[in-house]
Amino acid sequence: MDRMKAVRLVETGRPLELQEIKAPQVGPGDVLVRVKAAGICHSDVHYRKGTSPAYPLPLTLGHEVAGVVDHVGSAVTKLKVGDRVCLHYLVTCGNCVHCNRGQEQFCPSGAMIGKHRDGGYAEFCCVPERSVFLLPPEIPFDQGAVMMCSSATANHALLKSRLKPGESVAVFGMGGLGMSAVQLARAFGALQVFAIDIRDSKLEMARKFGAIPINAKKTDPVAELKHLTDGRGVDVAVELIGIPMTMEQAIRSLGTMGRAVLAGITDQSFEIAPYDELLNKEAEVIGVSDHLAQEIPVLIGWVSRGMLDLSAVIARTIPLDADLINEVFDRIEQGTDEARVVITP
Repeated sequence: MDRMKAVRLVETGRPLELQEIKAPQVGPGDVLVRVKAAGICHSDVHYRKGTSPAYPLPLTLGHEVAGVVDHVGSAVTKLKVGDRVCLHYLVTCGNCVHCNRGQEQFCPSGAMIGKHRDGGYAEFCCVPERSVFLLPPEIPFDQGAVMMCSSATANHALLKSRLKPGESVAVFGMGGLGMSAVQLARAFGALQVFAIDIRDSKLEMARKFGAIPINAKKTDPVAELKHLTDGRGVDVAVELIGIPMTMEQAIRSLGTMGRAVLAGITDQSFEIAPYDELLNKEAEVIGVSDHLAQEIPVLIGWVSRGMLDLSAVIARTIPLDADLINEVFDRIEQGTDEARVVITP
């Protein structure tokens, strides 16, 4: 197998293209995975647009990846051909101070598949063994793929928030991350979980997962959150959209000692009143960058045991077709009401 098909970002601001390229070379510590599922993430749309730069171009996108081990390098010891796997999207050195502290997202030589090195919008994807996790047979490939970004990042955000049992949580944005965040917040022991979006269909899905829906198109979400918490505000607000307005709302919705975790991507600034919204409450604003490999096994266990249901997060699957993938990107840019779409090469 010398050649393979891949859908690639060739130029920022231009449609992705289907190309036939050289198959990845497998090093001694590498694992070659035949891709069975690759999720389309909102971040991928940012890469095409250039809001968040992906490089070097041309580049195969796709960082939510699950598949079957096709080949292993001579130094690989824990995996074998035929294993069902999902991929941690950060490829790191494993030896620097950040990697040794379990903070590999800050590894100086770290590279994200689908952003800094070729990813999963292809027939095959190659990563080091330490980035590969066994996928239990009860988790379908499409769910295993989206779990590795939307669920993993939502989980990391809640861990960063230091959410405690009995606290209240507001989740801004009911996309793939938001649906996972709602379920995970309940698994963490949140007493009240509020779901904020402008789409009734997404809010109805969140309601089925136990959230209290708030339609931000019909009411001021900050005022409604204060009303529903008897004027206190929420303990934790999770912003997953990447819009300055919703970031402001997340911070303004906090109560005393509240924590706002911001995971949405934007290149725009926003303003906040330091004394009223932060100092006087001793509130915190926490940035969220990626997630950690050490968090993945617990996440896999939750999905495997049905504590995190990802079936409703996936709207549909499509083949490895550039035109179809670009159409999905366009719909995401337009804010069209649709859950995760997964590519099945």
